[in-house]
Order: sequence, then structure tokens, then C-alpha cells
Amino acid sequence: MDKMFSTIRILVVDDEEDIRDGSERILNRLGFQVLKTSRGLDALDILSKEKVAIVFLDLKMPGMDGMEVLERIMQLDRSIMVIVVTGFATVETAIEAMKKGAYDFIPKPFEPDQMRITAKRAADRVLLARKTENLEMEKRRTLSDLDTEKSRLHTIVNSLPNGVLVTNTDGIVVLMNPAFRYHLGENTPIKPGSVIEDYVPDAALCRLIREISTGKHIDYEDIPDQEMRVSEKRYLLVRGQPVLGEKRECLGAVINFVDISDMKILDRLKSEFVAKVSHELRSPLSTIHEQLALVIKDMVGETTAHDHHILSRAKDKTQGLISLIGDLLDLSRIEEGLICHEPQPVRLEEIIRNIVDFLETKAGNKNQSLEMVLPEKPLPELSADPIAIESIFGNLITNAINYTQNGGKIQVVIDRAGINARVKVIDNGFGIADKHLDKIFERFYRVKDDKTRYITGTGLGLPIVKGLADSLGGFIDVESIPGKGSTFTVLLPVKE
Repeated sequence: MDKMFSTIRILVVDDEEDIRDGSERILNRLGFQVLKTSRGLDALDILSKEKVAIVFLDLKMPGMDGMEVLERIMQLDRSIMVIVVTGFATVETAIEAMKKGAYDFIPKPFEPDQMRITAKRAADRVLLARKTENLEMEKRRTLSDLDTEKSRLHTIVNSLPNGVLVTNTDGIVVLMNPAFRYHLGENTPIKPGSVIEDYVPDAALCRLIREISTGKHIDYEDIPDQEMRVSEKRYLLVRGQPVLGEKRECLGAVINFVDISDMKILDRLKSEFVAKVSHELRSPLSTIHEQLALVIKDMVGETTAHDHHILSRAKDKTQGLISLIGDLLDLSRIEEGLICHEPQPVRLEEIIRNIVDFLETKAGNKNQSLEMVLPEKPLPELSADPIAIESIFGNLITNAINYTQNGGKIQVVIDRAGINARVKVIDNGFGIADKHLDKIFERFYRVKDDKTRYITGTGLGLPIVKGLADSLGGFIDVESIPGKGSTFTVLLPVKE
């Protein structure tokens, strides 16, 4: 018994009982479900109620003959496989029946093998038809699901407040949402289909989008955010990602345009507020600091140790506030892009040498060694703001001195790394725990433990360093082991 045929139902229609019963035994052994009847009308009644795939139909029957039954079956369901059974003398009639829709015929009397072969052949065709139908249904269902998903995604993309642009590998825009056109202005073409340059007026941004579209930036983290000025009052933050296939091949790019105009206004207002407040505070604080210094100087010998301690603490606190205000102003200028806008040729080794020479006394007060290691060959010039360079390495070396114990060692190593000048500030000081490493470049964040809690500072030095390094097109990283020291690495592009 073949289980694959167990889902197929066969109807045997013949007026001879022996043939009906014999056919039933043959077909049952093959695994088929078998129905049988002796009259044409009964056969049509069965077919109207039951799902039958194959019919063995005798052409010569009393009442309604097989030819008329065949015609009625074809009207009812042309997918039914009708195999006519006829006497040898009526082969021509059987051929006529096949023209009217019959699948095959076998002559009477027939051998069991003839029925088996014919039934199997018809069953194979039925199973193939069912498989094809299932595949077609699955295809229609998949296409319907795709249409639904496409419609859903289209609705989502069109409703997004951010502008969305999709390109192919040739830099042709294949999709855009209404928000994109709104953000870019009324002059933006309405429909996709053109090169990216027809939609985005920023040439540098277009080059980046083409690079993403062609697969140059597969790693998302390698793709920088871009800020684009659309008008006097409108600014967009642009973020791009490649569209990757199953084998991580690049299929194009998705570009997101976020309106940051309000953020820019708030940043400007914040900076103006900080600048104004800082200016208003700096003058009176400087006056207080100077007056406290004079009081301490003039009252030497006239005050108790306690009074002198209090006045000295007040003087130190005002100096700390003055430093904080200075750092806030510097950070505000960096964020506004008001620093590093006037680069000039500078010799990195010379600037760092001056800083090291200046800070040697501070290091010497803690019995620390401060060593500078120069490259074998002089580095090419940097195109940078020298004040920014001084601020970066002045902060880093000062921090190394502050966060290294008495008798410690500090090295400033200068060399070249590809297209960059590399400066490492290495100390064997207190070190930084892993939980702090991701936060040390945040404003006002300070590492406080038993060894560092008494070290004064504003918590703005490292944010200023990072801001300046970014403004110079550079990079800063830190590696640290608690109890063994830290290494701050700065990369700055050299001028070839």
C-alpha cells in the first residue's frame, strides 16, 4: 500500500458488479480511497457531494451512457481525471471521449496491471496538479503578504517626521518621503528617479551618500553624521546606512534627515547665556580673589592660624570658580565652532616641548619624572590652531601629574601613525576603573575614590580636550588599568 495515494479518492462507475468489485480490490491495495456505483446518475450525484480526483467510467451502461456522464463531469469539474473503460470494438468511441475531456482509456477486458499503471499515472498527475496549485496559492499568498508589507512600510515611511531617502548602488534615488521634500524645501524634485545630486545641494554630503550606496562603508560605526545647513534658520542632521543583502552585499543606502533647527537655536541661546553669565561673574570673582590675596598679605602676623586658613580656602575657592567659568566659556566656544577656525602650520614637537618644560616644575614638586620621547624623524607640520594644541596637551599632561602619586613617572611619546601624528600621554598613576572609562569625556564627570577625591578640578578638562580634538579632525582614546596607570592617545592629521 502506497501512503502517498491515500489522499486520492477514485470513483468506479460500471454496470458489471464483478468489474466494480475487482477494481475496488486492485485500487485499495494501491492505497486509494474507492467509491463505486453502477449508474451514471448516481455517479453524478456522488461527484456533486464528494471530492473525487479520478473516475473509471464505463462507456456502455443502461440509462445515461458513459459519454453523456463524461460531458456532465467536464461541466461539473474539468480537473477530474476521467479514465474511460470500453470494449475493444469501440476504441474509436473511446478516442472521441478523450477529445471531450477524458484523460485516458483502457479496453475491456483489462488486466489488473493495466488498471494499476493507468491509476498510478493519473494519480501522479493529480498529485503534481495539487502541488502546483499549492505552490501557486503560496505564491499568491506571498505576493499578497508582500503587497501588504509594502503598503504598511510605505505608510510608515510617509508618516515619519524625519526625511527618508533611499538610493541604489548607482546613487539613483528610488524612494523618498514627503518629510524629505519638506525639509529640503520646495525646490526639491517631487518624484524619485534621478541622481542624488538633483535632490541634495551639499556636494560633500552627496559624495558620502554615493560612498555608502556603493558599499564603501559596510560598518555602520564607520559612517560619520553630517550636519547640513538648508537655510538661515534650518539645519538638518544627516545619518546614512547601507542596505545589505543576505550575503552582506551592498544594495544601496538609506539616508535619514533629522530637523535639528530647534536644537541649534537652543544651543545658541545656551551659549549666549553661558557667555553672558560667565562674563558677569568673572569680573567680580577676579576682584574678590585679588582682594583676598591682598588681605592675606597685609594681615600677615595679625591673624590666627585658623583665620589665615579660612581666608586661604576662600581665595582657593574663588580661583576654582574663575577656572570653572573659563572652562565653561571654552567649552561653549568649541560647541559653537568658534575655535580652530583659523588653522596655521604648526610644529607639534615644539608646542609639546614648551608645555613639558612649563610643567616640569609642577611634576618636580611631586618628585615625578616627566619625559618626552620624540620620533626618529621630525613629523610634517600640522594645520591647526596652536592654542587648541596647547590646550589639549596642557590638560592631558596636567591631569597625568595630578592623578599620579608622588615619585611617579609620566611619558609623552610622539610618533606617526599612518596619515596622523600620534601623541601618547602615559602615566603609572592611579588608573581608571572600567565603569568610569565611558564617562570621563562627559561634562562635569569626575572620578572620585579614596585616592582621587581630594584632587581639585572642574570636570570639564577632558570634554574640552575631546571637543578640540574633534574640531581639529582628530581622535582621542584612553586605556587604563586601576593601580597601574593610564594612556591617553591623541591622533591628529598631519599636513603633507
